[in-house]
This record gives sequence, structure tokens and C-alpha cells, in this order.
Amino acid sequence: MTAVADSPRARIIARAAREITDGMVVNLGIGMPTLLADVSLGRRGVLLQSENGLLGIGPYPSEDEVDPDLINAGKETVTAVAGASYFDSADSFAMIRGGHVDLAALGGMEVSERGDLANWMVPNKMVKGMGGAMDLVAGAKRTIVVMEHVTKTQEPRVRRECSLPLTGAGVVDCLITDLAVFEFSGTSVREMRLVESLTDLPVEELRRRTEATFISE
Repeated sequence: MTAVADSPRARIIARAAREITDGMVVNLGIGMPTLLADVSLGRRGVLLQSENGLLGIGPYPSEDEVDPDLINAGKETVTAVAGASYFDSADSFAMIRGGHVDLAALGGMEVSERGDLANWMVPNKMVKGMGGAMDLVAGAKRTIVVMEHVTKTQEPRVRRECSLPLTGAGVVDCLITDLAVFEFSGTSVREMRLVESLTDLPVEELRRRTEATFISE
């Protein structure tokens, strides 16, 4: 998977990389988050984790580096950094459920204004299972979601209420789209706050493209 320079996807990933700080253990969800492996390795002591049993993901391989036995959770071939470790799925999920993952970077289909996440299935579509996202949003210390702001048909993905089955309720800490960055705070009542715009789009136009209600400065 690649992101074309200056594309919406590249803009999202470049901003998401700023959420990774030195020494973090970061789980990369399937899809767009896997692109972080190519842009986050400049951080000192960062270890990228894949739920299928790899701690120490490296960049995507060149043609002569491809090892068909070395894959991430999305079954893409990857590389491993020096000192990487391999383990079974049970140990991987013990790491996740035990609170040893500092940051989970996940893709999303929808996010609500309360930080609910829907990312594991579309009704009436064949899926192989829910994957590990439900464990990640419950076990990781912080969860960021990366996704495009609207669908290909311009339907909102950032909604008042998620219309798709939930992965978790109130679990998103930070949402990064191709248009903006939002933070979620609060416990009994969660608020969605615009913290950064990633385009020259006026806030009024951003609100028109966002079904959710959010606070802006």
C-alpha cells in the first residue's frame, strides 16, 4: 500500500505520525494505518506492533526484500527492524489487553460526535470476523482514528450517531481526517473539539461536511 504525495491519504498519515512520540509501542490497524510504518521510524525507541504477532514492524519491503512469511495483520508483506520479536496471537492479545500498547492507530468507517467508532463491518457484506479492533480500543492507552472525512458519494463519516455496528462506544481520543483533526474529552458527557484544520476550508464549510456537532475556537 502506498500514499501518493500530497494526496488526502498522505496528508492524514503525515499528521497521524505526529501523534507518535519517542518510546511508544504503537499498534497499526489494517488499511491506512499501516502506512505509518514508512513515516514514523525517525522516533527514538518506537516499536510498531501487529496483532498477528510482530513487535518491530519496519517499512514496506522493496522487491528484493519481500519475505512471503513476514506479514502484518492485513496480510501485507512487511519488514522487521533490528531486535524485532515474533510471538503467537495469544501473546499479542495479552499485550493488547494488558494495557501495554501506548497508541492504537485504527481506520474507521464512521465516528460519532461522542467518539463512538464503527470500523469492523458493513451490514449485508461478508466479513471474516470482527478482528482485534474491539480489544485495541479497550486495551490501548490512547486511540486515534484515521479516515477520509466523507465517502466517495459525499456522505458524512463524522456523524451525530454511527449508523454502522459499533466497535466501541466513546473510545476515540483523536480523529484525523483529510480535512481536520478533532479531539474528544469528557467521561459521562464527551465533547468533540476541532483542534487543527488540514486545509484552507473555512470552519463554516467544514461544519456543512460534518454531520456531528463539534466545538471550535
